[in-house]
Amino acid sequence: MTTSSHDVPTSIYQQRIDALHATKKEHTALKVELYGHFDTDDHGYIPWTEPIPFEVIPNHPSGGCFGMQCIGDNFRRWLEVHPLYIHPMSSMAGAWVYKGIPGLGGFELESGMGRNRKKRIKSLGEGQPSSWKPEDRPTHLYELHRKYNTYSPGIGNKNHFGPDMLIGLELGWGGLLAKVRRYRAINNPPDASFYDGEEQLILGVQTWIRRHVDLAREMAAVEHDPLTRQNLLDIAEVNEWLIDGAPRTFREACQFLVWAQSIDRMWALGGALGQLDELLRPYYEADIAAGRENDESVIWHLSSLFYNDPHYSQIGGQAPDGHDLTSKMSFLILEAMHRVRIPTNIALRIHEDMDQSLLRRALEYMIEDGTGVDFALSGGLDAGFAKNGYPIGLARMRAKVGCNWTALPGFEYSIQDGTRLCLVTPLLLALDDIIADNAVRRTMDELWTRYAEHLSVVVEAVKIGKDIHMERQADNYTEIVLNLFCHGPIERGLDASAGGLDIIDLAFDAIGLATVADSFAAIEQRVVVEHRLSWEALQKHLKDDFAGAENVRLMLHSVPRYGSGGSRADWWAERIADLWTHLVRDTPTPKGRYTCIPGLFSHGGTNSYGKRLGATPNGRHAGMPVSHSADPDPGFLPGGAVALTAKANAVAATQSGWGNTTPLQVELDDKLVKGLGGVDAVMAFVMAHNRQGGTLINMNVVSKEQILEAHADPSTHPDLMIRVTGYSAYFNSLSYEYRQPIVDRILAEN
Repeated sequence: MTTSSHDVPTSIYQQRIDALHATKKEHTALKVELYGHFDTDDHGYIPWTEPIPFEVIPNHPSGGCFGMQCIGDNFRRWLEVHPLYIHPMSSMAGAWVYKGIPGLGGFELESGMGRNRKKRIKSLGEGQPSSWKPEDRPTHLYELHRKYNTYSPGIGNKNHFGPDMLIGLELGWGGLLAKVRRYRAINNPPDASFYDGEEQLILGVQTWIRRHVDLAREMAAVEHDPLTRQNLLDIAEVNEWLIDGAPRTFREACQFLVWAQSIDRMWALGGALGQLDELLRPYYEADIAAGRENDESVIWHLSSLFYNDPHYSQIGGQAPDGHDLTSKMSFLILEAMHRVRIPTNIALRIHEDMDQSLLRRALEYMIEDGTGVDFALSGGLDAGFAKNGYPIGLARMRAKVGCNWTALPGFEYSIQDGTRLCLVTPLLLALDDIIADNAVRRTMDELWTRYAEHLSVVVEAVKIGKDIHMERQADNYTEIVLNLFCHGPIERGLDASAGGLDIIDLAFDAIGLATVADSFAAIEQRVVVEHRLSWEALQKHLKDDFAGAENVRLMLHSVPRYGSGGSRADWWAERIADLWTHLVRDTPTPKGRYTCIPGLFSHGGTNSYGKRLGATPNGRHAGMPVSHSADPDPGFLPGGAVALTAKANAVAATQSGWGNTTPLQVELDDKLVKGLGGVDAVMAFVMAHNRQGGTLINMNVVSKEQILEAHADPSTHPDLMIRVTGYSAYFNSLSYEYRQPIVDRILAEN
């Protein structure tokens, strides 16, 4: 077994953690230099500039690699030459590198990252499944997607569901290999390519680990510092066991998760571990009792895990019977986040009977660090999921494992956070319709009817795409990594996307609620009620992008807006959200097989969608961002705490209510927090939104001065972290364009 934690002075652990923090900052700067601003979370990859001796062996005339056998074979070959990485101050070995690899489906670009991906997607039609065989791509839907500004239709989505990492922790890589071989023999399928591909992946992982064992010993042989040398020897010993053995200790469990999340990232940027405190708690308790670890060494191991990758995980929450899951491990995870000071995507599950001291600690660190956990709210999530016909105990088992979404670990295929529909485009099309049709009365009722018709067309088109996805995904872009950590795929010999999982609920989100609600309200007030503009004049101003008509733009923009409380825009927002929810949830996909779950979430798509849109009746200029998730637009209601409460009320009133999220984005100035009443007031705010039926709160606590300085020159605040939507990132890793809406929100709300 490895060195006891008691053999290392306590102060050394924080020095090692500080070294990881420093390297992460260096890597972030180098990534920006090499690849440009990446406008995503960190993804954990190591920037790599040296050549890698690897070429894909394709199985298709297009030069691509599709289906389990080809992917598994190439994945193993890739891991056999994948670069090795050990940070001597980390307790963990391994990391994945970003290096473009032409030809292997979506894997050809190292999980679709970087500038090459943007060029390739543009040539195919943005958002379409470039990882599919050309003959399988639903080209007949592309024109509808373009018409309705649907550049994320969800066809070909991968990875966005939750693994059960207990499977891996209990079996280890050797046990997973034995499981694959056992079920191949039991099922004896005529075509064994599913099992063959999974076996090749595991063998590749084992080779990759073995190569790191050799590297760790080579590094130890030339290391002069005795403590660092011993750490490298410990890394070698841990990983030599993990080639075949299941984790026995806390350190081994964290190292297993490092390998799993590294290959998960390589394959389509997967990113989830599940209920992290409960996964690691038994190892922690056993090691503390045996004297192998102390809290300082455990914090170092956790920091090393976070350094490897900011995978999405959850702490807190409830067991199926309702009891609170808060443990000492929950607090240690918060402490490690605070100590290592790198973007880490941990969610705190909120429920009415939770340990309030965990919430307090999370907020204290957030005020000190600027960001921290986000808050997944059981009040809306659990009740919403149960409405689909599931017991409440099952709903409590769902873990927050993505930007905006929760899933049952290992049982639920949901591909959330990958399908987005624009709520604004149907309004502009409806407006064109009634102005072009001289026979129709130009009324708000007629405008609404046309809007509902257009929205129903695009929702139906996306549902058609969902059926196509379920029919073709496994033959193209398999869930080769997550299949190993789910209940069913290996046992049945079926990919998770092809019947391997028992629960299928296909989620999709809408974007631009405030933009369209404020637009309806502006048309109603200025055109229909006050007659200050004719319908034709409104359309002309929109087509001209308000050229020479700033007074008109301001007149439209000044109508009481969504979020202000009791306004017509609030009424329209609730009506639009209700229509959206019913269109998505009331009917299954056209072939009658799959239920769809609605939400309102924009991720970082406010810029991308806005670029494709002309001017809108709320006074927004053409090409400018659309509104964020279901939040009111910045500046909707000046007034500190009043605006914060009004915003929470608006988001609560537009929840879809079926277990998908409609997040609330909160930006607080640190001075405002003190003025509101400090941590106690923010705790009360979080709990109140949970009782309102809210589903998720993303929060930042930063000063206006700090954010303005960092926006003007990111180098002035290299440590500044920000929660963008559901993920955290270094502020200086984001592009100026991407930062601007974040800055606008912070300035407007403070």
